Amino acid sequence: MAVQVEQLITEHLDLWTHAQTAKSTSGRGSNNKIELTGIKKLRELILELAVRGNLVPQDPNDEPASELLKRIAAEKEALVKAGKLKKQKPLPPITDEEKFFEIPEGWAWEFLKNLTSKLTDGSHNPPKDNGSGYPMLSGQNIGAGTIDYANPSRYVDEQGFLIENSRTSVQEGDVLLTIVGSIGRSAVVRDNAPKFVLQRSVAVLTPIQVVSDYLPILFSSISVQNFFESEGKGTAQKGIYLGQLAKLPIPVPPVREQTRIVAKVDELMALCDQLEQQSYQQLDAHNQLVDALLATLTQSQNADDLASNWQRLAAHFDTLFTTEYSIESLKQTILQLAVMGKLVKQDPNDEPASELLKRIAAEKDALVKAGKIKKQKPLPPISDEEKPFELPQGWEWVKLDLIAKNEKNALKAGPFGSALKKNMYVPQGYKIYGQEQVISGDESLGDYFVDEDKFRELESCKVEPGDMLISLVGTIGKVLILSPNAAPGIINPRLVKISLFNDISRNYIRVVLGSRLIQNELFEKSHGSTMNVLNLGLLRDLVFPLPPVEQQISIVKKVNQLIDLLSILSRQLILNRKNQAVFAEALVEQVVA
Repeated sequence: MAVQVEQLITEHLDLWTHAQTAKSTSGRGSNNKIELTGIKKLRELILELAVRGNLVPQDPNDEPASELLKRIAAEKEALVKAGKLKKQKPLPPITDEEKFFEIPEGWAWEFLKNLTSKLTDGSHNPPKDNGSGYPMLSGQNIGAGTIDYANPSRYVDEQGFLIENSRTSVQEGDVLLTIVGSIGRSAVVRDNAPKFVLQRSVAVLTPIQVVSDYLPILFSSISVQNFFESEGKGTAQKGIYLGQLAKLPIPVPPVREQTRIVAKVDELMALCDQLEQQSYQQLDAHNQLVDALLATLTQSQNADDLASNWQRLAAHFDTLFTTEYSIESLKQTILQLAVMGKLVKQDPNDEPASELLKRIAAEKDALVKAGKIKKQKPLPPISDEEKPFELPQGWEWVKLDLIAKNEKNALKAGPFGSALKKNMYVPQGYKIYGQEQVISGDESLGDYFVDEDKFRELESCKVEPGDMLISLVGTIGKVLILSPNAAPGIINPRLVKISLFNDISRNYIRVVLGSRLIQNELFEKSHGSTMNVLNLGLLRDLVFPLPPVEQQISIVKKVNQLIDLLSILSRQLILNRKNQAVFAEALVEQVVA
């Protein structure tokens, strides 16, 4: 009896559309980081119901599949007699253990091999890329129901095409199936397809009197995907041998029911497409609303204006901050408010930052006169164009050079690659700090060391407690502040270390470097074709706001309080998303059980 899928969709619409998971991607957009897990599970449910005979009603007037199998066997025998097909060793009957599930009356089980006149794979020794000619497709060109002819792995010339095509001879109505790597993606070759050949990662099969479009539905179903997973061989990249693929048990419906199944699946997949599009549109609209409301906070003119804008936003907190994107946006807004001087109240009695800068300059002059450090070329004044907003009274715009310790190598990038290679590492000695520690926030990680001679050679790159380490490559701008118990060592080429003047709060500078003000600038200046890369020069040129010392401490305390609350909210969101995904999975299992 067919399951009413439309009813399943409408009764559990919130579950299908709200079950989401975060992708592990690095895009700067919002929706490219979200996978609609519920809709993905709904698609799986539709396909599994289809191949179990539960998607469309059976018609007792349909010719049973047993008659279809007789005709297929007769046609194969005729092809053998005509010399168009080699006689094949018959497979034994399918056992009950090999059958995935019970099938409706009128259906039949048969091995894939017995339903096809051709079951082979592409070239095991592909010719050299000719640059033009006939496309040679790999598994990457085969999607779920789609074939990409425009971006082949290579091209072959006329001779290469004749050699490869003599074996595979792909025709309209054939089914292509990926059998290496991501096994089980399939599509039907249509009548408008260009001439092409295949690599080994793709199998081609010609069904006999079976509706071609039924097979991709079957290959994408949960049961058959589980078969591919269990029968696939290999570790780094799984593949399924043709001999094992030939023994794939196929639930065969009557021909007319195959046609009805294909039409119903197309209809329901189009509905899933609509749900998916609507979900992404709703996410976009939600994100835009969040961004607009958060912008009112950073655009507030004064403390009263900020309080009013926050009250308006807080009234709808439960409906606004329900996604990873919205929580991250709120976090960035908090950091931005912090560096703009709008997060905590200003105290006119605080010593202005200008006095702190004077003390740093006076100490530097004294050290120069004593011959302990060299006189540096004065930095050019910061122009008005470099100041993105107006600061509160008592704050100053500065660059890192102005607040660094008055000592040599206070701002220092790691050594060039040739100065520190893996063959120089030793089991114990002086620690090598790298991105592993910075990105994880754990200075104790890692087991790379150099001996004392190498440490002395690279002493300019040494670190001390309180130093800030900043990642330069890939995940840029991450910060680790070394604790008082940090092991002595050096930084590797992927880090910069900054030793700050004692009256500068390291944690405030971490807030600055994590703010949208600096992160956007770092991204724009470091953006590369394959990987983002910073350098010490870019960091030296960063212009950022410096509050009075007391303000730095207050800001850090307030930021920590708010970020801790957001962390709790984020963990709860992740748990809710996980539960929704589990519920969607459980519903699918319950329906197909």
